[in-house]
Amino acid sequence: MIFLPWIVLGGYGLILLTQLFYYLRYFRLLAFYKSTEDEVGREHPVSVIICARDEADEIEANLPGILAQSYKSTHEIVMVNDNSQDDTKYLLDGLYKDFKQLHIIELKQEAVHIPGKKFPLSVGIKSAKHELLLLTDADCIPSSENWIKKMQNGFSDGIEIVLGYGAYKKAKGLLNKVIRFDTFHTALQYLSFALAGQPYMGVGRNLAYKRQVFFRLKGFASHHHLPGGDDDLFINAVANRGNTAVVVDKEAFTYSTPKKKWTEWIAQKERHQTTGRFYHAKDRFKLGIYVVTHLLFYPATILAFFFLPWTWVLPALAFKLIIQAVVFYKAMSKLNEKDLFPYFILWDLWMILYYLYFMSSLWKKPKTQWS
Repeated sequence: MIFLPWIVLGGYGLILLTQLFYYLRYFRLLAFYKSTEDEVGREHPVSVIICARDEADEIEANLPGILAQSYKSTHEIVMVNDNSQDDTKYLLDGLYKDFKQLHIIELKQEAVHIPGKKFPLSVGIKSAKHELLLLTDADCIPSSENWIKKMQNGFSDGIEIVLGYGAYKKAKGLLNKVIRFDTFHTALQYLSFALAGQPYMGVGRNLAYKRQVFFRLKGFASHHHLPGGDDDLFINAVANRGNTAVVVDKEAFTYSTPKKKWTEWIAQKERHQTTGRFYHAKDRFKLGIYVVTHLLFYPATILAFFFLPWTWVLPALAFKLIIQAVVFYKAMSKLNEKDLFPYFILWDLWMILYYLYFMSSLWKKPKTQWS
């Protein structure tokens, strides 16, 4: 077919330019982001909300790091113990003796038809004394004693939502690197889009918003039947160009305990993926175009080498990889994940398998585990 090379050229060019568009229009914003120091040093009253179920070991390891934050202004730690059957209650009672800012809420009944942690989180928010809410999980520990201060610094006139980075702790093994790259890649997208004035999600491991936003949206009423979405679907519904800010500061990260078995991580990812279908149509479209062109890029490159002069294809491939390498290196440095950079091409290839495997999660019925 005489027109086949031109069809390949057009298709490959479109895929390449689309990928470059995402890197140069969006992802570079995180890679080259420079935070502005809060010269005023204002500190607002803050309520930190944490929900836990049967996580006594995680609470014992991580909660002291939250209770010992260096924050001069009024703040409280609202700990919602959601029907735990382990030693969570006794551990929290012991911590309360030394930390009076700890506010413990004991839930003794299951919420009917509200799976996941939306009910305990709602109870915690409604019980909070302060307007600024900072959310994290029981298995998270702040990266520094300035976590609360750095995150609340993101609030300024008109800002109602602050997105932070919820990382995973570093450990040995391939699974740990896969989890951390997946977390980095997700953050590269939602933080970059937010910096571009197009926020679409946040992660509950490190997320802040005003209490009035929660009540204005009537909490999680629009998706209370889903086990997930207390972070990403909630933010997708309320975030916009004018009311959302990001905090990218190594002192403002949180670190979670990663899964240690592939089956556990896959199950966790499948739960998280099921909420994407409920995003706004414009967000699904933007993310979908990125995923499809990312998925097709390397197959299209191989096809291009068969039908086009290598003197065209090789420079195009090299240019894309250079742009990607610069963005990845700078962004990974920002998010303290620089040890992943030497493998960036392998991660890019890995994402093809990732997309193909988890694509089915978009139409699977969500499971109801507490997570």
